[in-house]
Amino acid sequence: MPLLLSDRAVLASPLPLVTAREARLCGIRLDPAGHVRVRSGIYVPRRAYLALRPWQRYAVRVHAFARAHPDAVLCLESAAVVHGLPSFGEARDIHVYDPARTRSRRFGDVCVHTSADGRAVERHGAILVTALPDTVIDLLRVVPPAQALAIVDASISPAQGGGSTLTQLQDLGSAQCNGRGSARLSWAWSRADPRAESPAESLSRAVIEWRGYEEPELQRTFHYEGALDRVDFHFRSARAIGEADGWGKYQLDEPEKAAERLRGEKRREDRLRRHGHPFARWELGDVWRVTPLERALNAAQVSVVAARQNAMLATLRHRPREVSSSREKPRLSAEEPRLSAEKPDRA
Repeated sequence: MPLLLSDRAVLASPLPLVTAREARLCGIRLDPAGHVRVRSGIYVPRRAYLALRPWQRYAVRVHAFARAHPDAVLCLESAAVVHGLPSFGEARDIHVYDPARTRSRRFGDVCVHTSADGRAVERHGAILVTALPDTVIDLLRVVPPAQALAIVDASISPAQGGGSTLTQLQDLGSAQCNGRGSARLSWAWSRADPRAESPAESLSRAVIEWRGYEEPELQRTFHYEGALDRVDFHFRSARAIGEADGWGKYQLDEPEKAAERLRGEKRREDRLRRHGHPFARWELGDVWRVTPLERALNAAQVSVVAARQNAMLATLRHRPREVSSSREKPRLSAEEPRLSAEKPDRA
């Protein structure tokens, strides 16, 4: 997963969108074996679509909706696609903000939201979205806590390109009359940290806390043998170092650069080990499964200082806002939503 919000932002569909009208004009046969409908009258190549990662499939669906409804204002997970906020699966629904409505309503896989609290709206290319601070707060109220921490960290982290501050977000949230998810907001505010350099680090912090391990120092710097080494996590009691690895930083698509980075990382780890620091490494998938992360921390003799929080750990598995598998199809509605900003169809 790229580190910068600007790199994660998906400003165009990952796959070419073909409308039924375009298919007729170009002589493209839209048979079910070769194409999948992602919006009423909009199709993409089936094989390529099924090969995408879950969050990429969601980005295709979001851009298909924006193609069909160019005046719609995307919000929540749909706006997060355009802002580049962390996403870990395929969201179940498309989310639209329509302040002129008197009540929120669902149309198949499209949730049209209204609110007594206004939202700032921005245009990114051809797409309208709620502004980043509004999008962050809306998401923190509804997504599971670990994901919420990754989202708020990304939005305030200079290393991830976040342009907000925690105080700005807190002030905006406090000014809203919406009381939904207040406890989740408070939890996220108390743990948000602009030093987080990746979503994997943020998720790791949540699971480390819930598993009862001691609180780590973030981005600790060590000076050994004339080198300056910065680490993701430092656990004081065992002098242990923890690294939440993302393979993207090694540039594996460029073999020469990858080899040099891997050699440098090996030299760095050996240097830190020589000076008495046990090393624990894990990947994002290890965090979701918890047990591999536990094994890594236990092997590094990281202390357990608190009771295991089973209810919080269960939220890692309970993700009702996401499609459960690639086989689950979004509930496309035969009736496309009519949004207040859209002009009526001409006869």
